[in-house]
Amino acid sequence: MTSEITRINPAQLHATPGYHHITVVEAGRTAFLAGQCPLDPSGELVGPGDLDAQIDQVAANAVAALNAVGARPEHVVRSVIYVVSDDAAVLGAVWWRLTESVIGPAFTTASTLLGVARLGFSGQLVEVDLTAALPG
Repeated sequence: MTSEITRINPAQLHATPGYHHITVVEAGRTAFLAGQCPLDPSGELVGPGDLDAQIDQVAANAVAALNAVGARPEHVVRSVIYVVSDDAAVLGAVWWRLTESVIGPAFTTASTLLGVARLGFSGQLVEVDLTAALPG
């Protein structure tokens, strides 16, 4: 059985830069991915101080995690992006780099972008938390 995913932007809500306000999933299995960090396979932080390098690693890690459960970015139904910054321009740049990355379709769904003071690993600048409706 394949999960049916419907994405909705009610007319009464503001326009979005590509995500949808609501994502509805009809039936099926769900995968909750741990926050994907900018760590390489050996557990080392990629690109200390380099936000773009960290975004690219997070995107690659997210694709690997999705692939491990037979999913693709199109199957993501919820995303939360954490960025160590309170600068709106930096947050916007992270959003656009992610939406143009290999996991870009994941961000057409219900999404939240947060500026935070700190993340789990020293020097970590970005993390992405995804939930996916698994294909049948």
